[in-house]
Amino acid sequence: MTSDQARLRSYIDAWTTSVADVVTVLRSLDEQDCSRQTDLPGWDVRAVAGHLAHLESELAGFDQAPVEVPQLAHVRSPMGSYTERGPLARASWASTDIIDELEKAAAARLVELEADPPTDGSGRPRRTPGDIGWNWETLLSNRVLDVWMHEQDIRRAVGRPGGMTGPGAAHTVNVFARSFGYCVGKRVAPPAGTTVVLDVSGVSPVHLAVEVTPAGRAVPMPSDPAEPTVRLAMDLEAFIVLSGGRRPWAEVDVRIDGDSALGGRVLEAMAVTP
Repeated sequence: MTSDQARLRSYIDAWTTSVADVVTVLRSLDEQDCSRQTDLPGWDVRAVAGHLAHLESELAGFDQAPVEVPQLAHVRSPMGSYTERGPLARASWASTDIIDELEKAAAARLVELEADPPTDGSGRPRRTPGDIGWNWETLLSNRVLDVWMHEQDIRRAVGRPGGMTGPGAAHTVNVFARSFGYCVGKRVAPPAGTTVVLDVSGVSPVHLAVEVTPAGRAVPMPSDPAEPTVRLAMDLEAFIVLSGGRRPWAEVDVRIDGDSALGGRVLEAMAVTP
């Protein structure tokens, strides 16, 4: 097995586990829980389940009911309109039917992936969400992140913390950690010589120290600077909430030491999911 194959296989395994975990959480909820609002504008828990069922169903090749997406305040892009189709098409469904579809579609996808496993991350899958044109690397990586993040959306909405360990969590944290330098260097773009340290505590701790180069890139430092321009500290949940764009940083428990204005700008720039 090549390194490409092994990495893609790890994504499939993490996605399989993440789907099973979110299905378990959803099946434990009552209808009152399913109507609780999540951090995603306009979406309650049922809508999140409908979104997951829609994507897995479409990727499995199942027929989708046509649906018109009206003008909604939280829909601001063509991709946002596409993702809204899932909850709208399933608005009249029983919650159990939505969960059943999610489980059935994921099982069908797994059969297909096992029968013809992808071997090249740059290759093109037959189906992608909304025909967006992702390659295998992006599709499989994003499915892990999407499923696991939505499990956390559901858990926060119903007050059942957990699920912070396992392959889905580890993968998502790694994806967000890899984006930190880009967020600092390109989005915030502070002066050359600026140093930023990020400390994330929890079961999957993250420690990053970056320095902005004259070329405007935030590159990893071999060790922490004695006096970083700013140091940010938070727990794992705060890190995924910020990186996932779920809440403004002022509503999240974070600590800023050093340049507080710069720290706020970095925290604002951390969101890397739509």
